[in-house]
Amino acid sequence: MKKTLTTIAAAIIMISSFSSFAAEKTNPLKNVESAKVIGTYLEATTLGSIELNKFLFADDFQYSNSANDDTFNKREYTAFLKAHKGVNFDCKTSYEILDQSGKACMAKAMMAFEKFTRVDYITLSQDQDGWKVSKVVTTYP
Repeated sequence: MKKTLTTIAAAIIMISSFSSFAAEKTNPLKNVESAKVIGTYLEATTLGSIELNKFLFADDFQYSNSANDDTFNKREYTAFLKAHKGVNFDCKTSYEILDQSGKACMAKAMMAFEKFTRVDYITLSQDQDGWKVSKVVTTYP
């Protein structure tokens, strides 16, 4: 009886440890170019796509809106994006990489709405998990 209980306990521990390994998700943005990360950022902000947000933003991410001096950290900004999941903005998007050198990249994303344009200056940094958005400053020229 004691041997049977020990065997069952060992089997349960093994099964639970295998399922915990299976629960870990790999980063689909790990080995992509910076341009793909910028495109993913635009999908999150203009199309309400939140599936890749936990891989998209750096831990020390900061968002600033120059029009009203609001600033948000990663937790606050991803909560905002999650609240707007599936909301599609009616705008035309484009971006350009202003500079990329080593493990740093600076890009400019434009969102042209009917009556105004939003411009996001995006700073990306590269680490062992790939490119991450580390800072965004939004302006309305």
